[in-house]
Amino acid sequence: MASRITKFSKTIIPMADRVLVQRIKPVQKTASGLYIPEKAQEAINEGYVVAVGKGLVTQEGKIIASELKEGDKVLLPPFGGSAIKVDNEELILFRDSEILAKIQ
Repeated sequence: MASRITKFSKTIIPMADRVLVQRIKPVQKTASGLYIPEKAQEAINEGYVVAVGKGLVTQEGKIIASELKEGDKVLLPPFGGSAIKVDNEELILFRDSEILAKIQ
């Protein structure tokens, strides 16, 4: 996972308070080896932070840095964000305030 994160963070740098996230892919096979159809797969609202912008700029010009960093596992909202494709991988760009939680 670390090499993928590094690869994407060099190609796309989020601006301001935005965070680039790669969603965790759902399980495609059962424990017994049966394939699960895409429509029946459970949607996972978790992902890994790929890149983080410098932070939110206040009216006074101060920068409020994000609490997130590359590699953090986060809980995502069910909707929102801007989906983008890089090297056939789907990434999602969120505002820092849209991320629901950091998973330890």
